[in-house]
Amino acid sequence: MHSLIAKPVAIAIVLFARAITAVRAIWAHDGLPPRRCVYFANHSSHGDFILIWTVLPPRLRGQARPVAGADYWLRSPLTTFIGREVFNAVLIERDRERRKQDPVEQMAAAIDAGSSLILFPEGTRNQTDEPLLPFKSGLFHLAAVRPGIDLVPVWINNLNRVMPKGEIVPIPLICTVTFGSPIRLEPGETKDGFLARARAALISLSPKHSGGSE
Repeated sequence: MHSLIAKPVAIAIVLFARAITAVRAIWAHDGLPPRRCVYFANHSSHGDFILIWTVLPPRLRGQARPVAGADYWLRSPLTTFIGREVFNAVLIERDRERRKQDPVEQMAAAIDAGSSLILFPEGTRNQTDEPLLPFKSGLFHLAAVRPGIDLVPVWINNLNRVMPKGEIVPIPLICTVTFGSPIRLEPGETKDGFLARARAALISLSPKHSGGSE
């Protein structure tokens, strides 16, 4: 029964997200990712992964699974249904003491099963004036165990203004989702060096970096 309801709910979420944000995808010069990949993005709103998911063409959307906190998505029957049935999220236990599975192993297993992932390497929403928080190490460890996977930077612009912290009614504003060229972990590359390169690839997609306005 849940699987029958999940598809129309997914369609409704896509239509709602498009209606509120008029979201537009800006693809890298090399176009759509030709194979499964890991989309890694800036994180300033609970709706970030929904916006990425919304702009993906249906054939890519169907294989894309957000990586999200189990404590948030399993807090009620409704959020559990949306997280598991609608988005097929890879739910990570963020509390190390309660964790029964290695998050990197969970993500690698999802890739091996044919999925792409939507990942936020900052680890939490950025509520500061800085363009990005420091990256957690998960993106590096995932790249190390699956070195053949493409890592696609994605900059989400304006969504934090659509739903400011503490507000419950979204403000209609135009949003963009900009996809960059994929990167991979280079042989012998250190964790710090790789994370700095990944962070630079992501921030280079920001309108502020390219001389635009946010």
